[in-house]
Amino acid sequence: MVRVRQEEEQQSIFLISDLCSLLEEYLEPEQVAEVYRAYLFGAEAHEGQHRVTGEPYIYHPIAAARILAEMHMDHKSIMAAILHDVIEDTPTAKEQLASNFGEEVAELVDGVSKLSHIQFESKAEAQAENFRKMMLAMTQDIRVILVKLADRLHNMRTLGALRPDKRRRIARETLEIYAPIAQRLGMNTLRLELEELGFFAMYPMRHRILKSALKKARGNRKEIITKIEISIVERLREEGMSGQVFGREKHLYSIYKKMRDKNLSFSEVMDMFAIRIIVDTVDMCYRVLGAIHNLYKPVPGRFKDYVAIPKSNGYQSLHTVLFSPYGVFIEVQIRTDEMHHVADVGIAAHWLYKSGKSGSNSAQVRAREWLRGVLEIQRHAGNSMEFLENVKIDLFPEEVYVFTPMGDIFELPRGSTAVDLAYAVHTDIGNQCVAAKIDRRLVPLRTHLYNGQTVEIITSPGAQPNPAWLDFVVTAKARSNIRHFLKNLKHEESITLGKRLLDKSLTAYGSTLEQIPKKQIVKVLKEFKFKSEDEMLASIGLGNHLPIVVTRAMLGTKEKRTPLWRKSKTPSQPLAIRGTEGTVVTLAKCCRPIPGDRILGFVSKGRGIVIHNQDCKNVADFRNHPEKWIDVEWEPTASGDFPVDVRLLVANKRGTLATIASSVAQMDANIENVNMEERDGMYTSLNMTLTVKDRQHLATIMRNLRSLAIIKRINRVKG
Repeated sequence: MVRVRQEEEQQSIFLISDLCSLLEEYLEPEQVAEVYRAYLFGAEAHEGQHRVTGEPYIYHPIAAARILAEMHMDHKSIMAAILHDVIEDTPTAKEQLASNFGEEVAELVDGVSKLSHIQFESKAEAQAENFRKMMLAMTQDIRVILVKLADRLHNMRTLGALRPDKRRRIARETLEIYAPIAQRLGMNTLRLELEELGFFAMYPMRHRILKSALKKARGNRKEIITKIEISIVERLREEGMSGQVFGREKHLYSIYKKMRDKNLSFSEVMDMFAIRIIVDTVDMCYRVLGAIHNLYKPVPGRFKDYVAIPKSNGYQSLHTVLFSPYGVFIEVQIRTDEMHHVADVGIAAHWLYKSGKSGSNSAQVRAREWLRGVLEIQRHAGNSMEFLENVKIDLFPEEVYVFTPMGDIFELPRGSTAVDLAYAVHTDIGNQCVAAKIDRRLVPLRTHLYNGQTVEIITSPGAQPNPAWLDFVVTAKARSNIRHFLKNLKHEESITLGKRLLDKSLTAYGSTLEQIPKKQIVKVLKEFKFKSEDEMLASIGLGNHLPIVVTRAMLGTKEKRTPLWRKSKTPSQPLAIRGTEGTVVTLAKCCRPIPGDRILGFVSKGRGIVIHNQDCKNVADFRNHPEKWIDVEWEPTASGDFPVDVRLLVANKRGTLATIASSVAQMDANIENVNMEERDGMYTSLNMTLTVKDRQHLATIMRNLRSLAIIKRINRVKG
């Protein structure tokens, strides 16, 4: 036992000595000494703890620190990596770290530590909240995520010791969250290793089969790649240019993703050869591009200039696809040495914390822009699960580049719409957008955007987000802002409706909310466990509490007092409905009530009031709950476009639908939806949803449609 412990201590000393030797290549001696002091503290804190692999726990923090050292990270990041588990896994407090190593290191360690002192309802909720905490710490200091990525990479390297189910869970989390974050931050080398390890742990059989197939294919391809490399080098020499030319190996996980996402066979994916050319200057990149386009024919539409317009993670390179005389496509990347370095380590390139300044390279600038977006998503997210969902959406951008009329370039994920661009420009632009022009032509807001388009967003001061936008927006910023606006709108609408309902209920008993003593209102708030009067009114408006129950509590009795209108035999005034109250007053889809109909309100929990026609078949289901009914009527000034269902029996002739649509449009109405059922050879049954102003407008439309020879019968559908 003593011998084993001595061997472990010797191995630990060897690991830290090896790390310090690596650090001495680029850090000051006093900074290396600080790192060693952090190791002594960490080794003592983790004394007696072992990993599942059986090795002493301190081996893991040293390995994580070495990953950062290989990127030439600053000494405080290295110290944080060595200490990253002491708050979570030992009795050590954050304050103790701060007094020993400074506030900066303590904040980095705390940012990586999980929330172990809070109880969560589910594992998923705990993971989401821990992720949220880490991302918020990352917005304060981006080094938090670098420490976490180093920690995750070493955990993935030693994943084999865990149970299969735990391996798959960690692998899925790595592939869905941490590898995309590494890609977003431009850390390509680290991202590729995370993906390969995650793929192996998640799908070991698929990994083994693909690896075997790749090994066989590599032998057949070697001769062709060598010939292509030689011909490119010779052409560059003829043109008086120089550069490093080498074949790029395709990675297993990227091959697997292409096969899965594009439904391709292995041979189809492997048809493309990959070549990378490294040159000295940006000017040389474009000159080399011209030379190889003269050597092999370029494939139209496959050239991408990420030098002039870098990717969101700061990645820069020229991409082109050529067709070679060997009957295969060649994918070529041309970049400078500096671009190549940034492509490998991203935001870790040229780290300048040691001089008191953060790095200013393209990857770091764009990472900070992304983090500002993450902060905005966090402010508008309802909970940690929603935040995680939104960030996941934001982590998979296949970029589209579009222009504003002023010439500004905006980068958006593939599949983005005009609404996504509006929110990318500014939240207020998104909230108030009403239309869009693409290349000077008016288009619907749900129109997808493509590279090179010029997009103009048209706004209106009184406009507001439409809930239907959530069906087609793809960016996290747009989604979180729309949800945030609608939540606030629903809250305000529910308060307004709740006050109207409570006042109506109190009026029936000869009182009003203003006449109720403040002490009595406070008592009712405590009784129903409301934090404020607004919360009580919102709950009534959403149908979670019945106004009659709150009324009785306000009047100081639980007994059923007879309303004044029943004593005087004078009916109470029904609640006036405009139809434009918003999300807390819903028009039932079963009977489609419109202004002019006799209507009935039904209080529905969480939805507010649902309005039905009095002769709707579904009203019968509510007979057993009279306490949830509410007398309502259309306000005389109710206006807007209201959907209504009609059924038509029409002649089975060419142009019938066009004739009907033209007639409806002439009467200032619109067809929202059409379903067609063929009855027989002569007639067809059409189910239509029209938008009308009121009952009189509908009657005029139906009368005019009946006059058409092609229509045999038309009637309104209610339920």
